Amino acid sequence: MPANIQQVLDRFVSDHNFKGKGPLSVALVVTNHVREEGLPLDQQTLVTEGGGQVRGLGKAGVQSVLKRHRIDRVLAAEGGRTSRNSVKNMREYVALLNDLHEQGMANVDAIEAYWVDCVRAFFASQPFRIRLDASHGLRRVVRDVLEQAVERQKESPGVNSAGAVLQHLVGAKLDCALGLGKVEHRSFSTADAPGDHAGDFPIGDVAIHVTTTPGESVIERCRNNLDGGRKPVLVTIRNGVAVAEGLAENAELAERIDVFEIEQFVALNLYEWSEFEETERRGAVARLVRRYNEIVEEVETDPSLKIEI
Repeated sequence: MPANIQQVLDRFVSDHNFKGKGPLSVALVVTNHVREEGLPLDQQTLVTEGGGQVRGLGKAGVQSVLKRHRIDRVLAAEGGRTSRNSVKNMREYVALLNDLHEQGMANVDAIEAYWVDCVRAFFASQPFRIRLDASHGLRRVVRDVLEQAVERQKESPGVNSAGAVLQHLVGAKLDCALGLGKVEHRSFSTADAPGDHAGDFPIGDVAIHVTTTPGESVIERCRNNLDGGRKPVLVTIRNGVAVAEGLAENAELAERIDVFEIEQFVALNLYEWSEFEETERRGAVARLVRRYNEIVEEVETDPSLKIEI
């Protein structure tokens, strides 16, 4: 993106507080009008007949733009239609676009890319969310968070959100089960450094390894655990269980490594902490999430890894 366009848009965002789901939705839809209709735009033609909404502003219009950039997450359920400021935001933004057009700077691809990057940054800044539903099993609680983390990775290549969430969920579960101070917590980027620690969570004679993508290296660390008199335990996601078991079989360690799937690893404890009573399950989940968030605060620099219920 040309630096001068980015600087102009950055200043516009700052001056008009053009942030959040509503303004971003307006920016995407209006920029798409530019793509289809060209510049300059007439503000009046972008207002619906009733005068209260921006033409084309809605979930479908916003998501169609994001889909071009391989983003499937929903920015706003109403696509910004319910924002009372949507028309005002549109008028301010159209004025900017028309000014850019007069200066010969209205590169629609660059402008759209700018707003899509803003959407990615918005998604990345949001905590993961858990919606408790009595009709769902507790495994679903863990699955929902991990699915959100995987989706965030797709939108922000190079960021292993799922790995960090998996590690700190295991750490929170261990703290809740054993009490504080029994395990050491480290940031995801420094966890399980080769030659430094027996595993992500060494406890007694057990070494717990946590990974979303089991490979030969983690199986080799498990072998080193066994050679050193430790019992290796590997915790992974659903798709990783068969992979880990296959690798352990190839290494002739299948009977010596315990492989656990994270949803079961955590959900059983949640049932136990709630004493298998429906009225206590929300409290059990809240306890786990509270400790998870405390760990993120202690060892990570990215607050978007936190979880909200």
